[in-house]
Amino acid sequence: MDDLWIRLGVSFDEPVRDPLWRNVMIPAEFSAILSSPEFVKLSRILQLGPAHLTYPGATHTRRAHSIGVFEMAKRSLAALASRENLASRENLASRNGLEDIDAAGARGFLAAALCHDLGHFPYAHSLKELPLRDHESLTADVVRGPLREAVLAAGADPEFVAAIVDQDLPCPAGAGSRALGLFRAMLSGVLDPDKLDYLNRDAWACGVPYGIQDVDFTLQHVGLDDSGRPGVGERGVMAVEAVLFSKYQMYRAVYWHRSVRAATAMIKKAVAGALGSGDVAPEELYGLDDPGFYALMAEGGRDARGLIRAVFDGALARPRFESPFDPGNAAHRKVADLRLRPGVEDEIARLAGVGEVIVDVPEPISFESDLPIIGSGSCFSSYATVFRPEVVDSFARSLRVLRVYSADEAGDSGRRVAAAAAELLA
Repeated sequence: MDDLWIRLGVSFDEPVRDPLWRNVMIPAEFSAILSSPEFVKLSRILQLGPAHLTYPGATHTRRAHSIGVFEMAKRSLAALASRENLASRENLASRNGLEDIDAAGARGFLAAALCHDLGHFPYAHSLKELPLRDHESLTADVVRGPLREAVLAAGADPEFVAAIVDQDLPCPAGAGSRALGLFRAMLSGVLDPDKLDYLNRDAWACGVPYGIQDVDFTLQHVGLDDSGRPGVGERGVMAVEAVLFSKYQMYRAVYWHRSVRAATAMIKKAVAGALGSGDVAPEELYGLDDPGFYALMAEGGRDARGLIRAVFDGALARPRFESPFDPGNAAHRKVADLRLRPGVEDEIARLAGVGEVIVDVPEPISFESDLPIIGSGSCFSSYATVFRPEVVDSFARSLRVLRVYSADEAGDSGRRVAAAAAELLA
């Protein structure tokens, strides 16, 4: 066991078998969290939503991912505690910066890692543009509500755990603000446990090589700068480069694959329509698993039912037109606005003489790269790397592709949709 856990009196007694990280050892006191209905529900939510229609192996769940994030968080905290040895090897000043962390704080961080997705409802990431609460605030509600006793049994403060996950919450009374800031930065950052697990797990499940990370190498070079912010030593710069490029490749090949985008666009249109018509209230979506989501949407309006049923059956709309999203193009800006998009979709359908079209504009994404390079006095974005800020920004821009989809209909409907879309959106 790592010296940190011995010092804090935290033992890991219960093994959970995981196909990616093998034996994930978890404190026995965390068993109430693992067996809670709120945590077990995550086994009924696919991590990648409809991606399994394109990548058949992508049937892993948010429960498996959450256990993986716990393992990465455990390793990350232990790696920070051993930073003093790395500092001496790199001829840096010793500064592991963990003096403010006690057993309750460490347990709180591990609980936050394990519980970070409890507020996730199906397709939450795909529906971020809709007027819905974010999953972090919903997670905080679960941790402080139905899971409160289980978190207390794990030796953690539910208010502290909630504040780590939901950064809009204030620091709880009696908690160290410095420790809270560190844990927040560790759980959500450039090399956070979430990213280290999902890139590896998603790549493994989909059978693609792009997301695989050298976790041992990455964590070996993790440390804190003089202000207590997580960073990497100079030898760890390539770990940041690997994460950035892997994230880009995974978005390009998996997350935003045109067929995956077809499914998510169909679901988004169905949910937006059901919310707009009042057939579904936002609160009805929170706390659902995948079967519950499909059941709820099956009760919605006719259009919503048809789209959801088509996705469920794998009858995805086909891409007819695509163009790099251009924020300088007024037509592109118009369809990026969810309030105006239905009117454009109706006009394309009218011109093409088809029943329905779906316009998809991926939401803006960012590639976080601003973390300290320990010992250099600079941050990654200004360090000697090919991943300059303008290059990283170009990753995000190149991934945003505007597409128009339609179902197969008789005749040359696809060609007509393409022509109408080009007329209105080119």
